[in-house]
Amino acid sequence: MSLERTAVIGAGSWGTALANLLAKKGGETVLWSFEPEVAETIRAEQVNRRYLDSVRLDARLRVTTDMEEALYGASVVLSVSPSHVVRPVMAQAARHMEPGALVVSASKGIENESLKTMDEVLADVLPDGAVAAFLSGPSFALEVGEEHPTAVTIASHHPEAAERAQALFQTPYFRVYTSSDVRGVELGGSLKNVIAIAAGVVEGLGYGNNTQAALITRGLAEITRLGVAAGAEPATFAGLAGMGDLILTCTGSLSRNRQVGIELGRGRPIDEILAGMVAVAEGVRTALSARDLSRRLEIEMPIVEVVHAMLYGGLAATRALEMLMLREPRRETWG
Repeated sequence: MSLERTAVIGAGSWGTALANLLAKKGGETVLWSFEPEVAETIRAEQVNRRYLDSVRLDARLRVTTDMEEALYGASVVLSVSPSHVVRPVMAQAARHMEPGALVVSASKGIENESLKTMDEVLADVLPDGAVAAFLSGPSFALEVGEEHPTAVTIASHHPEAAERAQALFQTPYFRVYTSSDVRGVELGGSLKNVIAIAAGVVEGLGYGNNTQAALITRGLAEITRLGVAAGAEPATFAGLAGMGDLILTCTGSLSRNRQVGIELGRGRPIDEILAGMVAVAEGVRTALSARDLSRRLEIEMPIVEVVHAMLYGGLAATRALEMLMLREPRRETWG
């Protein structure tokens, strides 16, 4: 399986790390970059200076800014663009894809306008009959690039597609589990970014482990409630794509969403925070979708509500935490 030709669409930190993993396995791998300067530095230095500058890339990894060139002959297409541009980018890619190519999505988010997950977005733009799988789980790009032991989940509506993707990515340091719960894997990977912003706020306000543990636990309850209402399996949220990814993103120093929250907690305005970031913090956009989806499904998500209010309504971080702590006492339940 490692000898399949793979086109990786998106040269951010995660796309670069996954492309490098596949190239090191010996498969012919081509990385497509929207930014010409990123492609140039990879060609010249074997390093993605903008997004993954401490990882030296395998010499066999090719890079291009030409979509048609990237996709020519590729039996696997890896979609790793920021979620808000997956629709236009993969619509362009679809015009050049080989018939029968397996599409693996590693983007995490919910489209703002339609409230569709990446599964549904790809279904809109890919050719009829295209088969997709969805990769998620606790995995910082830098640590994958440095070959830290990592475990992820790949979900698909088609068991053979999940198994094919599993074989493609499996290495001694990158362990891949399979799942049939596409809905749960997608929602877990998306919603945890919103909770991670709240976790960062807790840290930015100077609170400790008690507060953080409460926030993460109740965040998981919110994600599970929404996921089940949307048709996901409850057990998924206790696994890698649920609890695992949530813990990593809420506590890890490499988490961009947590960092946004830390700065919010310190009193910095969101526009100023985002202006200083190179990569995308998916939770900022997902907070819009998560709130809208929860209201559509009539699911209570108080943490999501206050994160949305901090990002888009000017709510102060101290007031946000007070609102959560002063909620009506209730029985602890997943329902």
